[in-house]
Amino acid sequence: MAAGTAAQGPKHAREAAGSAGFVDADEALPQYHIEATTSLTDRPLRSLKYGEAFAVLDAYGDIGWVPGAEGLYFQDTRYLSRLALTIEDQRPMMLSSAMQDDNGALSVDLTTPDIRLDAHDETSIPRELIAIERTKFLYRGACYDRIGLRNYDTRTRRLRIGVTFDADFRDLFEVRGTDRTHRGKRSVLVASETEVQFRYAGLDEIVRTTSVHFGPKPVKLEPGVAEFEVTLAPGAHSSLFLRVAFDAHRAYTSAPGPVKAGEEAAAALSRAAGSLADRPARHITEGRIFARAYRDNRRDQRALTAGITTIISSNDQFNEGLCRATADLYMLATRTQEGVYPFAGIPWYSTVFGRDGIITAMMALWIDPNFGKGVLRFLAATQAKTVDPEADAQPGKVLHETRRGEMAMLGEVPFRHYYGTIDATPLFVMLAAQYYAITGDRGTIEAIWPAIELALDWIDTYGDRDGDGFVEYARETEKGLANQGWKDSHDSIFHADGAMAKGPIALCEVQGYVYAAKRGAARLASLLGKDELSNRLSAAANTLREKFDAAFWCEEIGTYALALDGEKRQCAVRSSNAGHALFTDIALPERAPKVAAQLLCNDGFNGWGIRTIAKGEARYNPMSYHNGSIWPHDNAICALGLARYGLKAEAARVFQGMFDTSLYYDQKRLPELFCGFMRRRQRGPVNYPVACSPQAWAAAAPFAFLAACLGLELDHERNRIRFRDPILPPFLEAVHLFNLKLGESRADLRLHRHDDDVTVAVTRRVGDVQISLLK
Repeated sequence: MAAGTAAQGPKHAREAAGSAGFVDADEALPQYHIEATTSLTDRPLRSLKYGEAFAVLDAYGDIGWVPGAEGLYFQDTRYLSRLALTIEDQRPMMLSSAMQDDNGALSVDLTTPDIRLDAHDETSIPRELIAIERTKFLYRGACYDRIGLRNYDTRTRRLRIGVTFDADFRDLFEVRGTDRTHRGKRSVLVASETEVQFRYAGLDEIVRTTSVHFGPKPVKLEPGVAEFEVTLAPGAHSSLFLRVAFDAHRAYTSAPGPVKAGEEAAAALSRAAGSLADRPARHITEGRIFARAYRDNRRDQRALTAGITTIISSNDQFNEGLCRATADLYMLATRTQEGVYPFAGIPWYSTVFGRDGIITAMMALWIDPNFGKGVLRFLAATQAKTVDPEADAQPGKVLHETRRGEMAMLGEVPFRHYYGTIDATPLFVMLAAQYYAITGDRGTIEAIWPAIELALDWIDTYGDRDGDGFVEYARETEKGLANQGWKDSHDSIFHADGAMAKGPIALCEVQGYVYAAKRGAARLASLLGKDELSNRLSAAANTLREKFDAAFWCEEIGTYALALDGEKRQCAVRSSNAGHALFTDIALPERAPKVAAQLLCNDGFNGWGIRTIAKGEARYNPMSYHNGSIWPHDNAICALGLARYGLKAEAARVFQGMFDTSLYYDQKRLPELFCGFMRRRQRGPVNYPVACSPQAWAAAAPFAFLAACLGLELDHERNRIRFRDPILPPFLEAVHLFNLKLGESRADLRLHRHDDDVTVAVTRRVGDVQISLLK
């Protein structure tokens, strides 16, 4: 995600296979490559998520009509690989398909096509007489599906409804294209007159089950097939219900007997039954279970978003994009024992990623600091405690990703608990400082302080491999990721001539993260009365800033080098990484205008956004994952950096380009990334074929863009909300912020553009927070 292993690659090398001329023979296929024979953008897909489960559906709400990533997944395993609805053996006709505003459910309107029941009958059932309304959602261990039918004909109609289904229990990495020589044993049985049960006994000794429940009772039920006969009088309506429950539990040492319902599925059934629990089970119909689960799902979504900061602007299209971004953030939000954690993205990264979670939380802090708290607590709890080369782990290192699929559990891929990220550790410390600055939550900082100290120790010991003051990476085994920054494709770090950089590699942006981490940790140490440590960290940060400029500034290209290789030679390549040096404030003030000029020149900025690698560089490819594509979160970080150095017009230009991009995407949703081809008149941006959508840090990006342009500063210690030299791009005349929080204070604010000036009006204030505008 970079969430991590990209749909093609990292997030594990997800790049389309470009730059072939520079790929070494032993790297002909990118590491953990995501095989792509079709594009995720060649047809509309819909995503649902709840907890650790997610579903990728076609626009009809079906699965598997076309081979690909579609399916119902839980803990990195596909529990449903086929689901197809037919009317008299024909697929219904599409009318409309849309996610509900909060992403809580998919609503699909269908109708019957022309149907000939008899080859000699030219009339049969004319099209558009039967309306079909389908509602699907995920909740607590099950996927719920209601198929409503209404007859608009003047005569009674009798219909045969078919549902075909299957469960292949493929590991997500198998779905992505990784071959396996051995698999566990799958079986299927008709468990009752309303249930079919699939069972997979994995090689990891985990039994995974998919139970498909129907209501009312089908007239025919076989493994993989259910049929219903529905009679509808004129104006009458009827509903069919389908519930797919999924579960995983460790295999018994003795014969297991009937598969038991899993804890999540059982909890869902119990909650759905509610007050019906004291009645005979036969009266708890699938319809009533659906209704109760739907109600509880809506309540759950409302509770998750209660009290957040909301935004209404003068631009309806931007408002639509913000609503979608908010819905995506909270759909990807997953409750853990440590709090809410934003999973990285669907379909390839619906799990914890350290880097992605941290950056998402950073960009969303002013909207909802609960993301920051949950991420900090989770990553502190999972921080590495020992040296483990297979996991690229050392004491104090922060998690890269965690997986729970069969291949991860068996070690076929190294990502069960994987620490191969060079930047998550300093980013973790950065987030802790930012979180406290907004919330004043000393209790959380004290609770995770041991993890912060361990992270700082890791930076200076294991992180700095050769003692030169810079943090470098090199994987510990061949299974680990070759590149371990956010651009973790196998070919993303290279020299000006296209030759791959040899490690250990010190990335430009990582030194900035370390600088900001030490400055932030110094403030936290002072808060906790650790003055000696605070002074030491401040001095170390200042020294790093000087060393960084001397080692990374490259006058030849007019910006900071992408990286230093193992021989401390500059990778003199123009990249968006230099914008992260602005974000972290490690760049010297006199360098900022030159960095900005490179980011926003025609080679760097294509009219939609800043490219990861500038046009003209040796490995530039606008279709590659990290070598010329455009990432919204990367652009948001660059915009925050530009604003930090007072380059507000430049930040607004990037914001404008990204807003223009959103207009070409379904529901104004920014994708994980898109191609870096130059913007052309009367044409939109070019899609990347296997980009995740939704993706957490892409969803958080609009809030970062807005904060950058507004110059928003939240300072709990000074009890101050400040807007530093605010600017609004041309597409925004006014912005109204509701329930902006600082500690216990709340405020509603309206910012309005008058030519080149922006004014701030306080429309509501709770508490004694100071609000100011600084020009």
